[in-house]
Amino acid sequence: MFIGEFTVAQWFLLAHRELLLFCAAFFAIGVMDEFAVDLSYIWMRLRGRIAIPKIDESQLTERPLTGRAAVLVPAWQEAAVIGPTIYHMLEVWPYRDLRIYVGCYHNDPATMASAMAAARGDPRVRIVVHGEDGPTSKADCLNRLYAALREDEARGGTAARMIVLHDAEDMVDPAALALLDDAMDAADFAQLPVMALPQRDSALIGSHYADEFAESHAKGLLVRDALGAAIPGAGVGLAISRDMLARFGDEPFARQSLTEDYELGLRVAEAGGRGRFLRCRTADGSLIATRAFFPIRLDQAVRQKTRWMHGIALQGWDRLGWQGSAADIWMQLRDRRGPLAAILLSVAYLLIGLSGLLYLLVSSGAIAAPEYSGLLRWLLLLNLVGLGWRFAMRALFTAREYGWRQGLLSVPRLIVSNIIAIMAARRALSAYVGTLRGAPVIWDKTDHQDHPALAARAEAHA
Repeated sequence: MFIGEFTVAQWFLLAHRELLLFCAAFFAIGVMDEFAVDLSYIWMRLRGRIAIPKIDESQLTERPLTGRAAVLVPAWQEAAVIGPTIYHMLEVWPYRDLRIYVGCYHNDPATMASAMAAARGDPRVRIVVHGEDGPTSKADCLNRLYAALREDEARGGTAARMIVLHDAEDMVDPAALALLDDAMDAADFAQLPVMALPQRDSALIGSHYADEFAESHAKGLLVRDALGAAIPGAGVGLAISRDMLARFGDEPFARQSLTEDYELGLRVAEAGGRGRFLRCRTADGSLIATRAFFPIRLDQAVRQKTRWMHGIALQGWDRLGWQGSAADIWMQLRDRRGPLAAILLSVAYLLIGLSGLLYLLVSSGAIAAPEYSGLLRWLLLLNLVGLGWRFAMRALFTAREYGWRQGLLSVPRLIVSNIIAIMAARRALSAYVGTLRGAPVIWDKTDHQDHPALAARAEAHA
């Protein structure tokens, strides 16, 4: 059968070759980008520019804070986890200068009741009820908490030294607050690592976050810090000095942004402040980090990745533009590559199916085996080596934090991560077009039912 001057088989071969060249070229750019980060990390570790100090936890936590620390915790429909979060915070952070502000909504009485029960009348906890129906947006809830903090400062005459952000499902580290307090001596913004804990009931979907954070927060952010690039906020375990936050006005958290935490770190750098990424271990080797469980259902994981991709890659381009040093531009390119990467992955998985069909056609003698140029062969070889290297690096960083079993599982989970990214990219692009047409920014949060502190207690009593 002929279509124009070509047969169907010839059109098929042409389409296959062009798609293969398209993917191979762009994946090769990604491979070189990842190699550059990996080699930068290895070189700076060898040169001592990246170091993971060990901290004497007892000396760090036994002394009082330098000044007041205000912890802001926005909460919407978090009755299942807000209680354990508050209880654990008060238990491991016994400082007199700690103040915890929990943002609730009047149409969410279950979360309010859980927060009040966990606070047990402790004067260091203030439940702040938002006047509007929830949910508004996370940034809007944070702005309401900030307003409550300012009211307390004006009434009591004591200003906070730093403001710390946490989510309702977090299990904080006993040494985290003191470490952030120390960091404020020389920095305006500090971010601690996030540990997404592997989950026995969700070995693929819920646990793939463990691999992503293990590599990103053990390598990527350390390279950013060493290069002097802006440190983005991860939403939890981050601290900003009170004076720096005041520079951003009465509503410092970007209400129209889906990732106000990410933007906060970049805005600090734009304002001339210094940001730091703090990766430290205690004497027994435990990482000082915020621990949390992430979504175990596919739809929830897609929703969460949609918000991240929409906020960081699409809104970030609009709202923040391209600014800073060469290192900053490089990192912004990496942050915003998500939608393009998802398109490339979609085409790559399509090519897998087409290649299988091509093999059957060639084996049956229906068409002749295609011939590829030397350039395409080299690109394919580079991508093959890059894929093997990527699997090895992901497994190495995961295994170092969670053991060799999780390291091996990180390999199939990388495929799961790709599928979730593809699904999230479609939703993110659709949502972004909606906001361009005037759709409101809403708090599209994920549900949380389990808490690491409860799981830890259950294991201790097992």
